[in-house]
Order: sequence, then structure tokens, then C-alpha cells
Amino acid sequence: MAVLFFLALPIVGRTSVIPNPGKFLDETEAVRTKNHALFVTRLNELRTGVSSLDQHERWHLRYLEAWEAMYNGNYVGSRIQFQDIIDHSNDPVLTAKSSARLLSSYGITRDYEKAFALANRLATELPKLKDAEAHAEVLYDLSQTFNLAGQSDLALKYAQMLVDTTPPGGSLCYPLTSKVFALSNAHKVQSDSAELKQAIQACIADDQPVVQNSLWLVQGEHLLAEGKPTKVLAMLGSIRKSLDQNKFQPHLLSALAQRAEAYEMLGRDNDAEQAALSAIKMSDPGDVSEWLRDVYQVLYRVAKRRGESSTALRYYQYYVEQDRGYLNDISARTLAFQLAKQQVLAKKLETEELSKQNAILKLQQQLDAKAVETSRLYIVLLLIGLTGIVLWLLRLKHSQLRFKRMATRDGLTGILNHQHFINESERQLRHLERKSGQASLLWMDLDHFKQINDTHGHAAGDAVLRHIVKVCNDHLRPGDLFGRLGGEEFGILLLECERDHAIAIADRIRLAIEGDPLEHEGMMLSVSASVGVASTCNAGHALQRLCRRADAALYRAKRDGRNRVVADAGEGTSVFA
Repeated sequence: MAVLFFLALPIVGRTSVIPNPGKFLDETEAVRTKNHALFVTRLNELRTGVSSLDQHERWHLRYLEAWEAMYNGNYVGSRIQFQDIIDHSNDPVLTAKSSARLLSSYGITRDYEKAFALANRLATELPKLKDAEAHAEVLYDLSQTFNLAGQSDLALKYAQMLVDTTPPGGSLCYPLTSKVFALSNAHKVQSDSAELKQAIQACIADDQPVVQNSLWLVQGEHLLAEGKPTKVLAMLGSIRKSLDQNKFQPHLLSALAQRAEAYEMLGRDNDAEQAALSAIKMSDPGDVSEWLRDVYQVLYRVAKRRGESSTALRYYQYYVEQDRGYLNDISARTLAFQLAKQQVLAKKLETEELSKQNAILKLQQQLDAKAVETSRLYIVLLLIGLTGIVLWLLRLKHSQLRFKRMATRDGLTGILNHQHFINESERQLRHLERKSGQASLLWMDLDHFKQINDTHGHAAGDAVLRHIVKVCNDHLRPGDLFGRLGGEEFGILLLECERDHAIAIADRIRLAIEGDPLEHEGMMLSVSASVGVASTCNAGHALQRLCRRADAALYRAKRDGRNRVVADAGEGTSVFA
């Protein structure tokens, strides 16, 4: 709001005349992310020389001020300014650019319904946009927005359009960066991927430090996933000066989170704790992010290793809140995207219906009174017949769905039954094998479950099973397969999930089960779980082999003391207790 208040005041004090304001504005806009300090200096010069600007140039200045407000985190204030430009500037280029920035702002502040509604409108208007720079900015933000919705194919489509429409000799920094983000979201990029290296080189060549930092931090995430903490710390050290100079908070927070995870991997718990606490201090109260989730998990593990039980429990609670908030945010994005998609479809159907109605009216005007009356009678009879057919089909469909659910779902827990889990897993593994995708199989068994039935009765045992299913579902993605194999044994097939990620998910589920006892009829029922993990990277895509490997790993977990995760590693095993 401070920026808007400044714009409402007359310019007082020192004023200056800018010889070529149009060129000066374009040059100022060009250095936004290349040299942010210079951009701010030029912006202040433009403010003091506002009296020498014409109407179009003043709107251009308003756009640059809104961009700066958004860069500094003033999303509400910048949003009002961008909307003012869209509504009143009468400049199609500034309108398109402001719409792109507005789209980005909605995504950052999690206003997903507005974001996807605006994205659909911009996608429709894109072919009419002739200005190359505005066209590129809209394509870039469309790609990022569909990335938010988890629509990696759409995001990659717009990123590739951005690459293809870049003129010869033009900078490929933003186009290739957009493509890397889409590929990374689809889990198709590694730390040494050619696409990532090309994007970094393009941004270095174009002198775009802010975008470079984004790409380095993407590489850092993949290095962590690949278990290379030393390389992560070296990379963060090389960009530290740039991060401090540009002061872009998401980058600073991401760097601290990566630093904390890397230190923990190296066994430097004190350094990991310091980096994690710095990240928390930098965040605003109530923030929910993947970075905060990761730093709280680091703090939990550090405290647990030190034997600080109460501190570890507090950090674990914060971690669970962040993890749940992060998963809820993903669900909100998906729901908003589907809602926007349905609204577009409804509008299209409404337009088609209006066209049909107009055609019918024209036809009716050509008929005589008797023909019109007869036609109406036939229409009424037809509608009555169609209504009856539709009602019958709905009842039939409802019955089919009910019987299908009974045939495929476990009656107690509501998840897949044994046979349907096996059948669906085989189908998914065949599909992944054709496209060289990865999957991991979790075989989970509740420890000493028979004691609960013997001590508290089968009703308590059933309540525990339903509770365990709810806890597990909180940590699974919508596309993962979850089935009850019998008794207290469960199977989970994690699609597009490599071995290390599967181990992390399995351990998260194990910790959640251990840390979330069930209150039943005044009693606290605690249970732990042993988990065996097998991955296609070691066992291939044949389900029977995966099952044998996972079952063998589960047996080792039970034999070695229970309440642990054992992962099949081909020749050996990895244990996580």
C-alpha cells in the first residue's frame, strides 16, 4: 500500500528533465533482474522527472513501480496497480504484461481460482497478442501457472512455445528456464541434465543473476535427492554473494533449507540446526511451504539424535503441520484448476445452447400456428421420455458404481482389496515399463497387532486399522495405490517414485504411525509398523519379483526388531529405524 500512497502524492523537491524518456523507460525495464540496484536508482530518477513524461510513459512508469512492489513482496498493493493499468491504460502491451504479472501474483498468494480463470482467458487471447515481448511474458507465466496445478504437460507445451518463438539471436534464458521448471515438476530432470546446463549457460550469457539463482537452486534440490551434500554446499557457496545482493526472499529461504539438509547429511548437526533456525526466522508467521517442512524435519531429526525428546516432539508437530499444509495447498491448486476448466466448459456449452435456441426460434417463426403447436407437443413428449430414460440410466449407473466399489474395495478400511490392488499394480507397472518410468513397492505390517485384538477386542483392532489407513493417506499422493493385503498387512505402490524418495515416504509414514496413537473408549492404543521397500530400479517392473523383494525386506525389518524401514538394494539392504 505504501507504493500506491506514494503515487497519489504530487512530486515535490528535486525534479529533473529526462531527454529521451521512452528509451530511458525501456532501458530501465531491461535491467530489472540483471542489475536490480541500478533498476531502483533509475526508477527514482523517473519519479523525479515525471513531469516530462507523456500519458503513455506515465503508465509505463506505473507498471515498473507495480513490478518493484511485487518483487519486494507487496502483492496486494502491486495487484491493485496492475489492475488499474489493465482497466484504464488503453495500452494492449502494458495490459498484457500487467495481466501476466497479475497471474504470477495470484499464484504466489495461493489465489488459485482467480489464477486459473485468468490463465484460461490469457490462453484464449494469446493468438491476438502481436507484441513479441508481451507475448513471451504471457507464455512464461502461463507455463508457471500450469506448473502450479501439476499440469506438467501443459506447462511444458507453453514453455516449448516460448522457446520456439524466440527470434534468432534472442535470449533463451527465460524460455529454457521455463522448460526446466516444467521438466523438473514432471520429475524428468537430474542435477546433470543437459536441459538444466543449457538454461544456466543461457542465463549467464544474458547476465540474469536472479534467474540463474533459481536454476542453481533447482540443481541443488536434485543434488540433495541424489545424496550429494558436498556439491550442494559448494554450489550454495558460489552463489551466496548473488543471493545477498538481489535479496529475493524465496531464494534466500530455499538456500537455507538446502544448506540445512546438506549439513545434516554430512553429520554436521550444529550447522544444520543453525541454518534451519535461520530459515524459520526469515519466514513470516503462518507461512506454509515445502522449505519450512524440510527444515522442521531436519530440526526434528537433530533433536531426536541428541535425545531431546520434548524438543523433537515439538519440531515433529511443526513438521506435520507444514507437511499437511503443503499437501492441502497442492490439493487446492488441483481443485481450482479443475473448477476453472469446468467453468470454461460450462461457458462453451452455454454459448452453444444459446446458438441452438436462436436457430429453433427462427425455425418456429416460419411455421404456422398449427405446426408450432404440434411441434411443442412432440417436444414435451420427447422430454418426458428422455427424462425417464435419464433417471433409469442414473439409477443403473449408481448400482454399477456401488457393485464395482464392493468388488474392488476393502469393506473395513475403504482402500483397495488384495485382488484389485494386485491387478491395478500390474497394470500400472506395465504402463511405467513402456515409458521407462520408476515405481516403488512398500510392504507394511503392523507390529504385535494380535496383542491389540487379544487385549482390547476386535472392535478396537478394527478401529486401529481404520486409523492407520487415515494416517497413511495423509502422506500419499492422489495417484498412489494403497491396498489391504489381509489382516494387518498393507501394500503401497508409489508411482513415478525412485528408491530414495520411497524410503523417505516409508519412514515418514512409519514415524507418523508411531507418533499418532488412537484414543478408543478412553484408552490410548499405540502401534508401530515395519516396512519393506522394493524398487523397480533394482527389481525390474515384474510385480511378483517386486513383491518377493518387498516381502523379504519386510521380514528382515520384523526380524531385526520391528518399527523400522528396510529397503531392498539388490545385493544388500538399507535399514532406517
